[in-house]
Amino acid sequence: TMDWMEQEQERGITITSAATTCHWTQEFEHKKMPGALEHRINIIDTPGHVDFTVEVERSLRVLDGAVGVFCAKGGVEPQSETVWRQADKYNVPRMAFVNKMDISGADFFNVIRMIKERLGKNPVALQLPIGKEDSFVGLIDLFEMKAYYYLDDKGTVIEIKEVPEDMKELAEEYRSKMIESICETDDDLIEKFLEGEEPSVAELKAALRKATISGEIIPVLCGSAYKNKGVQKLLDAIIEYMPAPTDVPDIKGTDMEGNAITRKSSDDEPFAALAFKIMADPFVGKLAFIRVYSGSMNAGSYILNSTKNKKERVGRILQMHANKRMELEKVYSGDIAAAVGLKFTTTGDTICDENHPVILESMEFPEPVINVAIEPKTKAGQDKMGEALAKLAEEDPTFRAYTNEETGQTIIAGMGELHLEIIVDRLLREFKVEANVGAPQVAYKETITKTVEVDSKYAKQSGGRGQYGHCKVRFEPMDANAEQTYEFVNNVTGGAIPKEYIPAVDNGIREASKAGILGGYPVLGIRAVCFDGSYHEVDSSEMAFKIAGSMAFKDAMHKGGAILLEPIMRVEVTVPEEYMGDVIGDISSRRGRIEGTEDVSGSKLIRGFVPLSEMFGYATSLRSRTQGRGAYSMFFSQYEPVPKNVQEKVLAAKADK
Repeated sequence: TMDWMEQEQERGITITSAATTCHWTQEFEHKKMPGALEHRINIIDTPGHVDFTVEVERSLRVLDGAVGVFCAKGGVEPQSETVWRQADKYNVPRMAFVNKMDISGADFFNVIRMIKERLGKNPVALQLPIGKEDSFVGLIDLFEMKAYYYLDDKGTVIEIKEVPEDMKELAEEYRSKMIESICETDDDLIEKFLEGEEPSVAELKAALRKATISGEIIPVLCGSAYKNKGVQKLLDAIIEYMPAPTDVPDIKGTDMEGNAITRKSSDDEPFAALAFKIMADPFVGKLAFIRVYSGSMNAGSYILNSTKNKKERVGRILQMHANKRMELEKVYSGDIAAAVGLKFTTTGDTICDENHPVILESMEFPEPVINVAIEPKTKAGQDKMGEALAKLAEEDPTFRAYTNEETGQTIIAGMGELHLEIIVDRLLREFKVEANVGAPQVAYKETITKTVEVDSKYAKQSGGRGQYGHCKVRFEPMDANAEQTYEFVNNVTGGAIPKEYIPAVDNGIREASKAGILGGYPVLGIRAVCFDGSYHEVDSSEMAFKIAGSMAFKDAMHKGGAILLEPIMRVEVTVPEEYMGDVIGDISSRRGRIEGTEDVSGSKLIRGFVPLSEMFGYATSLRSRTQGRGAYSMFFSQYEPVPKNVQEKVLAAKADK
């Protein structure tokens, strides 16, 4: 198991992504294949809970393939869908493993149907389970047409027999479905197939590998990971159908001037790696997990952090197994390891050979949607808490800690209640800081609704050198849910504002956008086009232009029809049919929109969108409405304008505090 944090073991969930490395030699009929090479497989186990999307996002960015683990009973759950969509974004080739075939309610064929319907993919079974629930004893390999029986709960004693009589027909049917699906992805094989000739197993496996890497096919396997049943076959399939680092297309990046460049995934190319996770380690300090894309790097060498343009020295390189480690002298292309000693590097930064700089594509992280006030129980804990929160924020880009200027309170913000609960828990366990936490608050944002032009001049004359900054800026509304929620465009011509002062205007706007004019909430979805201005030979300074930019922004908020935005959650509720009407009524009364309902193993699944502000305390309400038989999950979907009457209430409540 890779769940090593105390909280993970107590709650039975994965919270952080643990990286590990294992070695596996392919087997044939449960024996090492003669002449088969030992392969090294780098694995990252990621959380399924939606509050921890950051862990999934960063892992998908650096991995070449993924295995979606589906519960044989629950199938494609709401969070499986979220994670699947994240993998679509990075075009990660996937396989599916239907786990827990031995639990009550397990249904392999239903999971395949759900993958097809809910994920819109082309799942192809390479195996069939023999028996299910208590009587799950093994699986049929459809390529070999052999039955594998697992005789113990450790997966070490395996008996290989012919396919049982009562399953022959089903196995033949699924074998021809598998062959047909594979042939459809390959022109040469489909010709053979249509002429009634069956391609060889080697041809089929080669075509399946291509189709898996291109995403046309999702191979489906089954087993029970806890009892080590089917896991050996899964490792064989990973080697057989998942891309090796050399199968991955050339890596795209930019040089320091912003020109596009590519690197091959080879040890002979200059060194380039992406830091995808930072972790505070009690023994060695800061660990930076890196994926090496090209070249190699020795422990102790100097490298460039090209994202921040800073020189760094790598002290030691460690290979991780969840929370155990092994020292390495050198890492090569395709490796995943942890580097010690990088001072400036944070998540998403590129580190590379300083003579051949490259900046690799980084990652986008969602904005926090919920925040709570937090204070240490003792005065002495204040500094300690500040340091601890800074360390936690460095590890997790979806977690923020800041001081509310009006109240002086420390606020922590994250992706959901569980996310912040875990943070508070870690403060106590890892940093020994006891804290009191306020009630959760919604992370509202502000934006403008119309384009406005603003003429902003900051001029101060008082004995000696004055201050002078003048800019004309057009502010335009942008999609607040796009990956980029703020853009600054310099359209100044003829030197009306000298080049060196333009960034100051941008900084002034950026800084002012941290607090809007309605309720002091951060502002999203704004494009600022600076098109004119003027300056003074003596009195102009960066500071003056920064203030002019900040004044321009505030003016634009007043004139641009500022509104509040609120986080809308995608909510999925599973209830017995008799409670459906009541639950739908309750969702509607919470300003929810019902998207649809469907039948899922004897219950009704209701899908909809509800503002986060209306979802506090929902678990208790659902429990009482359904006599404890309802379950729900929710995750952030998008920001939407707050209705006028609700906006008035929110702002009035904020003013009263």
